[in-house]
Amino acid sequence: MSRKLRFGIMSTARIARNAMIPGILKSERCEVKAVASRNKEKAAELAKRYHIDRHYGSYDELLHDPDIDAVYIPLPNHLHKIWSIKAAEAGKHVLCEKPAALTEADVREMAEVAKAHDVLFAEAFMYRYHPKHARVREIIESGEIGELRGIHGSFTFNNASDKGNVRYSQEMGGGSIYDVGCYPISAARMIYGQEPRAVTAHAFFSEEHDGVDMMVHGLMEFGSGLGLTFECGMWTYSRCSLEISGTEGRIELPCAFGWERMEHMSQICIHTPKGSREEKVGIYNHFALQADAMAAAVMDGRPLPYGPDDSIRNIRAIEACLRSARTSSRIEIPPVEDKPFHA
Repeated sequence: MSRKLRFGIMSTARIARNAMIPGILKSERCEVKAVASRNKEKAAELAKRYHIDRHYGSYDELLHDPDIDAVYIPLPNHLHKIWSIKAAEAGKHVLCEKPAALTEADVREMAEVAKAHDVLFAEAFMYRYHPKHARVREIIESGEIGELRGIHGSFTFNNASDKGNVRYSQEMGGGSIYDVGCYPISAARMIYGQEPRAVTAHAFFSEEHDGVDMMVHGLMEFGSGLGLTFECGMWTYSRCSLEISGTEGRIELPCAFGWERMEHMSQICIHTPKGSREEKVGIYNHFALQADAMAAAVMDGRPLPYGPDDSIRNIRAIEACLRSARTSSRIEIPPVEDKPFHA
């Protein structure tokens, strides 16, 4: 086995502590070399927990470590841009949590800086690396559920009592569309293999939570009459599902995006006039698979499965959803090809 891709973890955020670091430790080609936090004690505690060699009391210190090849950035959304750019300028490859940034212009700038410094930039939508999505593609292409007609996605939870949470700050990029709505949006784009043309979104904004979108229902229009209906929320009962409908059947993914119950991630339910069945693809850690895909791109020169172009297209759709929700209007989404990014 060739040497491993050495990650630095930029934050002790919950997703880093409980998901990404354990995922990297289970990967084949990556290791966690260091962890950084503005609170050095927290960094030390996390390093001790996972037997990580080094810990730092600032993000800049981590970026100056010559033994770090790549950084994982799970900071609050409004900090993604500045630290992705700093990391790229320090010669580190970047795996940045979703959403990559708050605007298309910001994501484009991040991608351009990464390109200028000859490092890779990828957005961390971990669920896409699970093999069940390749299996879903096989089922669709087999014709078993007929021609595609629509997709419905739900990603909701209830954390509204934690009013100090960064999700409930407009300035920090809070709101349910940025936090969880981005998942069904990215999934529809992945499954259809095309970009949305327009969106209509209706939202509940809570003044108790700095006016962010706490619940959103949306309709996203794609070509050939295809559509995505979705719901995302942070003040409602938890759901994490995706349903793909065709002329002859449908596919259900009861746990489409989650990260805390890996044993349920493999479930695929297929319903047709011939009956219903359940398939299990196997238990995989999609955080580990995501890290290994990054390692293959860095060390073997393989193309990133989802690179900067995908991030630009996704944030364009997200921004349109937010504009629609804020203005109570249908928003057309101009083709992204007018300003393509080539890595």
